[in-house]
Amino acid sequence: MKQVTKGQWNGYDTYILHSRELEVTLLPSLGNNVISILDHTLNRQVVRRPDDNDLEFYLQKPYHFGMPMLIPPGRIRGGHFEYEGRSYQFDRNTAGDNHIHGLHRTQSWRVSDIEEDEEGCAVTSEFLTSDDPHWMEQFPAPLKLEMTLRLQGSKLTQHLKVTHLGDHPIPFGIGFHTWFLLDGQPGEWTLTLPVSAEYALDKDLITTGELLPLGPLDQLNQGLNLAGTNFDTPLRIGEGQPAEALLMRSDGYGLKYSADPKYYKHWVLYTKGKADEFLCIEPYTWLPDAPNLAAGPDLTGLIRIEPKASIEMDLTLDMIYPSEDH
Repeated sequence: MKQVTKGQWNGYDTYILHSRELEVTLLPSLGNNVISILDHTLNRQVVRRPDDNDLEFYLQKPYHFGMPMLIPPGRIRGGHFEYEGRSYQFDRNTAGDNHIHGLHRTQSWRVSDIEEDEEGCAVTSEFLTSDDPHWMEQFPAPLKLEMTLRLQGSKLTQHLKVTHLGDHPIPFGIGFHTWFLLDGQPGEWTLTLPVSAEYALDKDLITTGELLPLGPLDQLNQGLNLAGTNFDTPLRIGEGQPAEALLMRSDGYGLKYSADPKYYKHWVLYTKGKADEFLCIEPYTWLPDAPNLAAGPDLTGLIRIEPKASIEMDLTLDMIYPSEDH
């Protein structure tokens, strides 16, 4: 039961991690995205899975499915920033000639290790950004990305290691655009998300660095029912607050999504219009447009990586099941 098997999606190899509770499908050759989490206990899909006929759309916008990585996350004004005397220009890929959602899209990762033991199973994959000429044109700093996806029962952990192979310090940010399903019943779901403030956005939906009071969104700290919500909202994790989201259904079923508090300072909530089928709960290390903001890294979360240095961080998804007497 605790094993890794191989499959395919549209002719691309997948690696499927199995436990009694979950079946998790990784698509290394198209962005190393977790494209499916099937909960055997309820025979329910947990995240937005691409159908076989979604290949063309997936290739254009892979961050619309599963648990995709954004490196870096969010928008960058004009796609341009400077850092320590060096100029960086990312693709302008929005209607307003800004950049959105980073350089990591459908690059092919190499599976380097598979583990199976009594506790669970794991797949480790890696990617060298120097293998992608277009990445290097925009962000000329060679990075080695390594991700270990480990499944233990009803717990899924993503361990990411980023190693800077270049010769000058760089700014770094990452986020995950994770699509959780609401099954067309948002009123059955409540989100608890410890946050301290909302970030102001300008007309281009780019963060300004200004903090706003939560107002009605303060209910997130106690539990906010998702009926009628419409999110495209960046939020700050307050000092001393846990970096975790609790998404619970009215029958006691749900999940806890936790981020490494050392690096993850922000959440973005996104419902793609009025909440119905999806709620994206997106942990970000840096605030969108971080290098261009006057605020320092304590606010923006911008990570400085020195030459030959590495950073490591975890994301964890824990499924929650109703107690027998619920």
